[in-house]
Amino acid sequence: MTASNFVFDCQFCSVISKASGEDPIGSAKATDTWIIVELPLPWKKEGLILDSPLSPAFQAIRAGNTKLIAIAIAPDRQYSIPGYTRVFHYQRPSQSFAQFDKQEFLVPACDLEVLIAALLQQTILLNDFEKYRQPTQNIREILVCTHGNIDVACARFGTPIYEKLRKEFATLENLRVWRCSHFGGHQFAPTLIDLPTGQVWGHLEAQILPALIWRNFPVTELRPFYRGWAGLTKFEQIVERELWMQYGWNWLKYLKSGQVLAQDTVNEPWNADWAEVRLEFTAPDGSAAEVYQARVEVCGSVMSATNSGEDAIAVKQYRLV
Repeated sequence: MTASNFVFDCQFCSVISKASGEDPIGSAKATDTWIIVELPLPWKKEGLILDSPLSPAFQAIRAGNTKLIAIAIAPDRQYSIPGYTRVFHYQRPSQSFAQFDKQEFLVPACDLEVLIAALLQQTILLNDFEKYRQPTQNIREILVCTHGNIDVACARFGTPIYEKLRKEFATLENLRVWRCSHFGGHQFAPTLIDLPTGQVWGHLEAQILPALIWRNFPVTELRPFYRGWAGLTKFEQIVERELWMQYGWNWLKYLKSGQVLAQDTVNEPWNADWAEVRLEFTAPDGSAAEVYQARVEVCGSVMSATNSGEDAIAVKQYRLV
């Protein structure tokens, strides 16, 4: 079977997932740090983590406890500058927060490795890159996964969504749209990350993109496509979605933190049958913190595939009690 035939003959994991009614919530990777680097295509199967010369810096930081996600973005004819490489660094600012803190640098390609190491280890060498810092904290970055070398579903379904966003919305002030490498969850392709909020989306459909970008539609329209907020872990994300549905778009401005108080110890933590979750949140006006506590528990399962071409397996589905 040729590669082209495989694309058409295989069962796309995201098609199986969506047809089964799999809920994507809770599938966003909890993250402390994002490193996003402009790198030409094609991207290898593991992208930034194993690609030289960046590998030593990433491997060193992954050996610690920091929750790091490294992503490549494709150069863009409008955004990119020949001879220079763009680097985004997003960082969790505190335990309770609303969005990730952003730094952006545009550096000569020969300085990329030193900058990455300085950002990840927060060394004094970062001072040497001040002249390359970009004043773009007000720009919203939309990253759409089109990384077909990880799973063909991302290229097949992610590319049309990227092209529509790039054509119809990237002309907006303070918004850029990028093709990006794998960040997990290709069974939910097409999938994207919205930064600096850190919201992750999946099973995207063209007709809901205006609601996602403009944020002037009822948030309930986006519920089936929400994978979760990267500032929280799996079961905390499930609870956070319920609060977002109640508070609407203003919820994105709330300072939020979560805690799993207890959970099933029979299964692996990520696959627990139940969890007791506590979320604390503070309104934008700085009023007293509120607390929401809920139990998340299994309510059944659906058959889904984590990779295209593989057999479907039972995946637990959850509800709030």
